[in-house]
Amino acid sequence: MSPLIEIEELRSAKSPIILVDARAGADTYQRYLNGHLEGAQFVDLDKDLAVKPEDPAYGGRHPLPSLEDFAKLLGRLGITPESHVVVYDDKAAAFGGARFWWMLRAVGHDEVQVLNGGLQAAINAGVPLSTEPFTANPVQPYPVPAQYNGTVDIEQTGAAANDDQKMVIDVREAFRYFGQSEPIDLVAGHIPGAVNLPYTFNLDANGKYLPVEELKKSYEKAFGDVNPDEVIVHCGSGVTACHTLLGMEYAGIKGPKLYVGSWSEWSRRDLPVATEK
Repeated sequence: MSPLIEIEELRSAKSPIILVDARAGADTYQRYLNGHLEGAQFVDLDKDLAVKPEDPAYGGRHPLPSLEDFAKLLGRLGITPESHVVVYDDKAAAFGGARFWWMLRAVGHDEVQVLNGGLQAAINAGVPLSTEPFTANPVQPYPVPAQYNGTVDIEQTGAAANDDQKMVIDVREAFRYFGQSEPIDLVAGHIPGAVNLPYTFNLDANGKYLPVEELKKSYEKAFGDVNPDEVIVHCGSGVTACHTLLGMEYAGIKGPKLYVGSWSEWSRRDLPVATEK
């Protein structure tokens, strides 16, 4: 199953789909009520797909929820191991959409896709939006593994950034990577040795992922001789990095890991910082 689904495929699907609206930012639920795809359940990035950290220096700004809590969330949404899940957000999957996809994949769920182009793609296709909230029949908590698969910690990331056989990719905007300014975290710059591949490079002018072959060529050029299993992807707080991990899987590249704490953790730990102003 492709990690992406087009709006035309979604509209013509015959089998049952659990549809999830996973937005981020201010007034997310009100925005959901203002217009969402019919049958979509609301999931909040900050409240459902992350926990509020006691100290962002240990886990970053968007640490993953406990597996127990995530299992309960999936049960509340009616998701079982057999469910076909489609998720979207209103930022071309760069926020909650790709994060929810990655989390489901990290607990072993295969049948999950992200709507290519997000809510805007549906609007552009003339899909009518609903203002009525939707809630599925809950089921038992999802049978999750002992840990999220495909993650690395701060020590592993630091070591990889200094290893020629490994690679750390920072998907933040170039101005943040170079340390020209930092609108969110406390320190500007990047992990020494990390390379910059902004997530926006995944997208075309309409907010959809570029064609598979174009993405694959771009990623393979960035990797060089580094095996995909030795690639670590991060962003500001472990959310937008999932957008690039999704793009890599869409391009048939499997193995890259997520550094969840990302820059929001690294920059608060009094560790080396590189800048290029």
